[in-house]
Amino acid sequence: MPKRKRGNSEGSIYQMQDGRWRAAVTIGKYTNGNPKRTVFTAATRHEVADQLNDALRDQKRGLPIVSEKQTVARFLAHWLEQVVKATVRPMTLKTYTLLVNKHIAPGKADMPPGIGDIPLGKLSPQKVREFLNAKLATGLSPRTVKHILVTLRGALAVALKDGQIPRNVAALVDPPRVAPYEVQVFNGDQARAFLKATEQSRFQAAYTVAVSIGMRQGEILGLKWSDIDLETGVLTVRAGLQRVDRKLVRVETKSARGWRPIELPATCVEALVRHKSDQAAVRRWAGSRWQETGYVFTTRIGTPLDARDLLRDYYRITRPKPKDKNTPPPVLGFPQIRFHDLRHSAATLLLAQGVKPRYITELLGHSNVSFTMQVYAHALREVQREVATKMDEILAPKPVATRVATKPVPRLIQ
Repeated sequence: MPKRKRGNSEGSIYQMQDGRWRAAVTIGKYTNGNPKRTVFTAATRHEVADQLNDALRDQKRGLPIVSEKQTVARFLAHWLEQVVKATVRPMTLKTYTLLVNKHIAPGKADMPPGIGDIPLGKLSPQKVREFLNAKLATGLSPRTVKHILVTLRGALAVALKDGQIPRNVAALVDPPRVAPYEVQVFNGDQARAFLKATEQSRFQAAYTVAVSIGMRQGEILGLKWSDIDLETGVLTVRAGLQRVDRKLVRVETKSARGWRPIELPATCVEALVRHKSDQAAVRRWAGSRWQETGYVFTTRIGTPLDARDLLRDYYRITRPKPKDKNTPPPVLGFPQIRFHDLRHSAATLLLAQGVKPRYITELLGHSNVSFTMQVYAHALREVQREVATKMDEILAPKPVATRVATKPVPRLIQ
């Protein structure tokens, strides 16, 4: 009787010369007709038999059989180079690369151990959970550990889609609890006081844009005069400015929704008109040193403006130093908040005026209204209270009982 060839969904077990055991399972054929196999190696026959049985069971269920040769580190390197690099902005790629190389799959001996050496198919929820807890034990912040988990989830989602793993084990692990960030924002009086304090700054128009229409810092620095029609009062956000490989580069917006036209308030138009006039004067002063780049906010010779220069001026205004140690710091009519909180202030002020959330979503370039409502829940609660009061005025014009005071909702951001 002729010997029957081993077919798909069948496996074999044999012992190698070094004493270890190996199992092989045929999963198909290459284009040249040769069998395509996946192998498993273990110290004992019992261990490798269990791996083989698991693989055959997964194959019958329609799940992919994963080779132990592909490690987490090897796949993450592929993910960064072939997937992430082509789909995200340079700064996002830099962040993912840092998280992978420094935390998830560190390649240097002096770095804390990661999970890069684990075979991709053997990574389990338990190992991911233990890895995250070990990171927390080193003193890493819960927020950073959460970013590590989110990065790993994204990479494994691609591995799952490619058929290299049967499930995304990182999606089965809960992230560490992160204390919500309490945002400080300007109210109307404080916003006016802040803009008053910036009148002598050459970046006064940048601060006006941030407070009035909530543009991101990178979007403000990436503005070109070709993006603004001062006659119609329309500004179109098309790109942002980022430092990539030590060079300032104009990159696409954070998302597809980031590209957006914005109707400018008169205050913003006036500030930009003054700024354009001031820039023309600086251009004349610079003479032959001026480099025409078309940017709205530039250095004194026309080159793109680094975020550090803008922040240095911002902190000079918002955190002024006393003239000497015996002089108290000047009293400001506004709180000391981050530059990014100017964007939050714009959204909060508009919501407080009753502007509908979907318009705020379009203005800020958020992905959807639910995200906007989640971020600015504190402002929406104030709007709801005003709406309830107005309804009382309509339905019960006579004096009504005062509402029971409730505990204020903290200003939170995701």
